[in-house]
Amino acid sequence: MKIVAIDGPAGSGKGTIASILAKKLNLVNIDTGATYRCVALACLKNNLSLNNQDEIIKLSSEIDIKIDLNNKVYLNGEDVTDEIRSKEVTNIVSPISSIVEVRKNMVDLQRKMASNYDVVMEGRDITTVVFPNAQYKFYLDASLEERVKRRIKQNKEKGIDMSYDEVLENIKARDYNDSHKEVGSLTRTDDQIYIDSTNMTIEEVAHEFIKVIEGDNNES
Repeated sequence: MKIVAIDGPAGSGKGTIASILAKKLNLVNIDTGATYRCVALACLKNNLSLNNQDEIIKLSSEIDIKIDLNNKVYLNGEDVTDEIRSKEVTNIVSPISSIVEVRKNMVDLQRKMASNYDVVMEGRDITTVVFPNAQYKFYLDASLEERVKRRIKQNKEKGIDMSYDEVLENIKARDYNDSHKEVGSLTRTDDQIYIDSTNMTIEEVAHEFIKVIEGDNNES
């Protein structure tokens, strides 16, 4: 079983790179962020307050989340691929993913999803918690300004209306939360391959990943 694990902050390009690697290297792309977004969406649908942690934990253990080979995300049998990217979900996903028991439930789910496939998986704690023994461990980074620009572009493509300041504050808050989680915080380690994508095209970034995974003889 081949596991390509990618960590990095919001807007660094992890999702895009994981999608490219899945296609080029015939890997199953398991979007771990989508699992937490499903929990957030379920909380919204059930009118659960962020203060109601016991109910959120219970919900995270009961809901059914599936991701198919085309990266469609299903929550309790319903296609929520687009809905989990809404502004409302984005605003609450970080604090929900910081709940220790929720993370434990999702890590169990993510490991189960990856048990039968060669996979690429991206998130905040894939290289450190979910798959610390992965064959390929990357940390993908970019400057704050560049990450804000990318997220604004991504939002426009998805029809999500958020101002520059809204996106900036959202990413700053997520950066803080991601690096201060009690469990599964975003962490740089010596065994990760660090790639700063700030001044690179997505093709150049993908090339760097593939060069490591397949070796210098497969640079096409």
